[in-house]
Amino acid sequence: MAVSSILLGQIWQSQATGEKWLVTRVYSELFASYAVLRKVEGSGDEVLRVKVEKGADGVALAGFIFTQEADAF
Repeated sequence: MAVSSILLGQIWQSQATGEKWLVTRVYSELFASYAVLRKVEGSGDEVLRVKVEKGADGVALAGFIFTQEADAF
């Protein structure tokens, strides 16, 4: 699911596991942008780095759904 931009504090849900992840950092490298995600629930300090996919309808995180859109279904 695409949104207009990836912002700090957004919650994204993993399509594979259903776990919720918080966007803690967004940064750009040479030709790509990345989001750093931290697991919301559970213990541990799990952190993921996910490439931001850009398309005609906005941006998205591979394998994740923006939670406001996921809850609407």
